[in-house]
Amino acid sequence: MAREVDAEALLAGNRRDLARAITLVESSHPDDRARAAALLEAVIPQAGGSVRLGVTGAPGSGKSTLIEALGLQAVEEGRKVAVIAVDPSSALRGGSILGDKTRMSELARHTEAFIRPSPSSGTLGGVAPRTREVLVLCEAAGFDLVIVETVGVGQSEVAVADLVDLFLLVASPAGGDEMQGIKRGIMELADVIAVNKSDGDLLPAAQRAAADLRRAVHLLRPKRDDLTVPVLLTSALSGAGVPELWSEIVGLHEQLRTSGALAALRAEQGTRALRAELRGALEDRFMASPAVRRSLEEVEQRVADGTTDVTAAVELLLARHGSPSGG
Repeated sequence: MAREVDAEALLAGNRRDLARAITLVESSHPDDRARAAALLEAVIPQAGGSVRLGVTGAPGSGKSTLIEALGLQAVEEGRKVAVIAVDPSSALRGGSILGDKTRMSELARHTEAFIRPSPSSGTLGGVAPRTREVLVLCEAAGFDLVIVETVGVGQSEVAVADLVDLFLLVASPAGGDEMQGIKRGIMELADVIAVNKSDGDLLPAAQRAAADLRRAVHLLRPKRDDLTVPVLLTSALSGAGVPELWSEIVGLHEQLRTSGALAALRAEQGTRALRAELRGALEDRFMASPAVRRSLEEVEQRVADGTTDVTAAVELLLARHGSPSGG
């Protein structure tokens, strides 16, 4: 079981209690789940006030370096910054293996920043099972910019986009090759695109890549009717373009807030999260029944033998054990 968490200390911004709270909500222990629910209920009135920013990018685009540069820019302007960096997990031990505090060492040392590597624990979709709850805890602790960095696998962009207000796509100055590597679906999710590493010998290539991306953006159906996706040049190493990128993010977020689109977006995200949580809880309760598990072994063997179709097997299980509490 996870340690006790002082909700008042968390709301006051105590880092130790924030870290303990995150450990608690990430725990799968039944007693911890009940404690986590009570904690979240206590602190959620103080959450919701941050800029929630998702960031994705292909390997080599300098995504983590740009996140650090953005975080430092925000801190310089008086923000408190939390980074939830979802790491691939060890298949055997479940541990985080990238170490974002090493990759964002300057930001990690800052008193107004908090970086939390969050093991995905094998969860499909590129986000950790409790990323939404971790985000809420960071907001409740007073962080007004919360950045969620994707693993960058499969459906990670879709999953993260359903947690955040704005989505930043980080591209590298690879011209046509970069365009080939960016899926249309990811482009359609982006609210802002930054062509990073736009410096030195790479600057001409970055300018060409940005022009290609701007043309591509205009060919796609716009994500929001009233917003055009900006494509900016940045250099995380030199800092060039980072203030402009941050200003664009702040401006877009304010536009969403004042138009009412932000409230509508978060309401829709909350509804989807509720349904997803409900599906998971019903499955857990259904599978907790010994009778269900015995039936499942039976129908799994039929499916494996090819004597029963998957759909028929599911219908059989539901007919036998229609209630989620089992029978």
